[in-house]
Amino acid sequence: MDRVQDTGQWVLLSYRIPREPSQPRIAVWRKLERLGVARLGDGLIALPAGDRTREQLDWVAEEVVDNGGTAMIWIASPGDLAQEQAVVDGMRTARAAEYRAVIEQAATVPADEAEGTRLVRRLRGELRRITDRDYFPPPERETARIAVQDLAERHITVGERA
Repeated sequence: MDRVQDTGQWVLLSYRIPREPSQPRIAVWRKLERLGVARLGDGLIALPAGDRTREQLDWVAEEVVDNGGTAMIWIASPGDLAQEQAVVDGMRTARAAEYRAVIEQAATVPADEAEGTRLVRRLRGELRRITDRDYFPPPERETARIAVQDLAERHITVGERA
């Protein structure tokens, strides 16, 4: 079941950060990307409400303020379930594309066992990062997990699996 259907609540971050210097703005943007946020508008992002997501956005808000910007955290309920579902669908579609990239990479044929081992490790890490920001799992999630597992079984020796 989708987490949004469990609570119907969202954590919103409204923020503005100075354009210059650009490094803090880029760092905030990258953190938000790693969190898998839904972008609702310019300087307005959302995550499904939860202790972890609230804490993550609190940290980002603090970073924005520390760099001369403004930030506010809000807890909100959807006014329209169809609009909320569109946000959920957008987040799910974004994660599905990331999982498909993992599936494609797992289907490659490494040149040798060492390259296969490196690929398995990299894809396992990528799968963990995607899963961490996957609030509404698409079917591709399980397919990607199986693809990486199959790759591991083909390219990692028994001693390295432990």
